[in-house]
Amino acid sequence: MSDYLAKPKSTPRGGVLVLHAWWGLNDFFKNLCDKLAGEGYIALAPDLCEGKVAKTIGEAEKLRKAIKRDEASAHILKALKELKSEAGKNPINGIGFSMGAYWLLSLVEEKPKDISAVVLFYGTRGGEYKNVKSSFLGHFAESDEYVSDSGKKKLEKTIKAVSKEVAFFTYPNTHHWFFENNRPEFNPQAADLAWERTTEFLGKHPG
Repeated sequence: MSDYLAKPKSTPRGGVLVLHAWWGLNDFFKNLCDKLAGEGYIALAPDLCEGKVAKTIGEAEKLRKAIKRDEASAHILKALKELKSEAGKNPINGIGFSMGAYWLLSLVEEKPKDISAVVLFYGTRGGEYKNVKSSFLGHFAESDEYVSDSGKKKLEKTIKAVSKEVAFFTYPNTHHWFFENNRPEFNPQAADLAWERTTEFLGKHPG
């Protein structure tokens, strides 16, 4: 497998499952795992595109369509099991980007006791989330053709009904992928703030 695992040099604070966007497991997501390791976490990013990486939206659409739901779900569950083994008795946190956020939300609904804290970057998913115990942090773009305002509000309302800690932020003058520094939509000010909020949030739920 071409999954990517990053470990801290010191005693781990916990584990973070990183689910990439439809670009595949590119250098940005690998570097993010390294940054998380620098913060003291074991970070594991399963490769849902089997080594393929897209550079254009058209290529990414083809990659996403090629993903088989059952295989991807099984891959994520296997990665979660591996990460839990690496992290020992600590619970696991998750970060998902766009398509990866959708998969992370699906995982949380399927395994509600396995993920301590959830970080979403510009991605939503319908669902009931009745048994979810996780805390949630969401980062969303002000202008986003892929995420509807109604979908975002519905997800926030649904999760707030079951979770004691939910914080969704919308960043002014941003577009989808604003956090990814290899994209033209990258907004450094918003990305820095989102990272600051993410590390603070994960620090409260070390996993």
